[in-house]
Amino acid sequence: MKKILGTSLLLLNLAVFGQSQEDSIQFAKISTEILNNGKGYTELRDLTKNIGHRLSGSEAYEKSVKWAEQKLRNAGADKVWLQEVMIPVWVRGKESLQIQTSNGKWKSLKMLSLGNSEGTGGKDVSGEIIMVKSMEDYDKLSADQVKDKIVFFNYPFSQSYIETFKGYSDAAKYRTTAASLTAKKGGKFAIIRSLSSAFDNVPHTGAMRYSDDKKIPAVAIGNTTADELAELLQSQKVTAKLNSNCGMKGEKLSHSVIGEITGKKDKSVIVVGGHLDSWDVGEGAHDDGAGIVQSIEVLRTFKKLGIKNNHTIRVVCFANEENGVKGGVQYGKTAKENNEEHLFAIETDAGGFTPRGISLEMDDEKRRQIQSWAKLFLPYGVYDFTGTYSGTDLYPLHDMGVPTAELVPDSQRYFDIHHTEEDTFEKVNRRELLLGASTLTQIIYMIDKNW
Repeated sequence: MKKILGTSLLLLNLAVFGQSQEDSIQFAKISTEILNNGKGYTELRDLTKNIGHRLSGSEAYEKSVKWAEQKLRNAGADKVWLQEVMIPVWVRGKESLQIQTSNGKWKSLKMLSLGNSEGTGGKDVSGEIIMVKSMEDYDKLSADQVKDKIVFFNYPFSQSYIETFKGYSDAAKYRTTAASLTAKKGGKFAIIRSLSSAFDNVPHTGAMRYSDDKKIPAVAIGNTTADELAELLQSQKVTAKLNSNCGMKGEKLSHSVIGEITGKKDKSVIVVGGHLDSWDVGEGAHDDGAGIVQSIEVLRTFKKLGIKNNHTIRVVCFANEENGVKGGVQYGKTAKENNEEHLFAIETDAGGFTPRGISLEMDDEKRRQIQSWAKLFLPYGVYDFTGTYSGTDLYPLHDMGVPTAELVPDSQRYFDIHHTEEDTFEKVNRRELLLGASTLTQIIYMIDKNW
């Protein structure tokens, strides 16, 4: 039976309508090599367990730079270099959030300051909590109603979207703007319900931004804590007290890490990459250690299988995606200054779960060409080529006219752990991670051959 099933899969690979037998055979070779001999999973263990989370500007991030440089050399890169990037330095420090209800007792809540938030300078800041369920509710409040209060934005991550990134995008405006909105009406600090698809008590951090010079703190609480707080506020006055030491500490020189295998035909570049930094909680396994090791796996597989690439295949481990995107901006700036021709760029920054598709942000002609290859990917469970977005680090290249893309894994579990202490190596499945690396290698093989 096993032999029959294996033969059937091979025949399916060879009978992909409109595609060459050569491409089907090469896809099978790529998948077989990575699933059997891929190093991505063991390298992810090394990155997460021996270095851990890698916030930009931290000592751990600098260790990860050296780590990535060595892994690219081990993978067989013809050239490896560090690209200088000036990055913002944000530190969390010690923090606590407590609430006091009508019984007079203080209760500690599990929380995380939002990334780039200013803190309280180590002093207690307290006030009465008022709750709003949406931006529209908040807009109805007068400055007198908000002045000296703590605003709790209790907007839930929508469970209605099958594609969870839509739920994330819908709720993200509360994380990015809650502090500035609260400050404009005289509030002391903001609390948000985490951007989480899970029903648990795990707070999620993530970047926020200030729209003016008035900077007040912003913190996130988990979903069950948010529900409990909302219930309390229905019946009584609740006071919150925040003490935090987070804040920006200027800038420092750091690096993105780049490695490539030179093209045999010309110097035009195909980019695959992820971001090397992570938030300062968890281990940065899915976000985005997975993308880093998958990208390195692409380069290793080309070298191992002896695929003679026509164009230069370049792996970019971007610095500072999480709280500044300085690595992506610097890469685009340098590419423009050097007059480098980029044919295509794809980022993998949506977790190491089972790949389902590739999102294509490019003109219709190129999108249709890639979509015409869809049946080659179908035997590997990859079928969705309908998306029209690409990775955050790639927007400078896209703005220069480069066709960009994003690997699309199954997203159902991603926002359970995104930007939390739960994003650890143990949450990553070896086969799912390596299937993603296989899909990336396959699409880059097709781009290199046909463009």
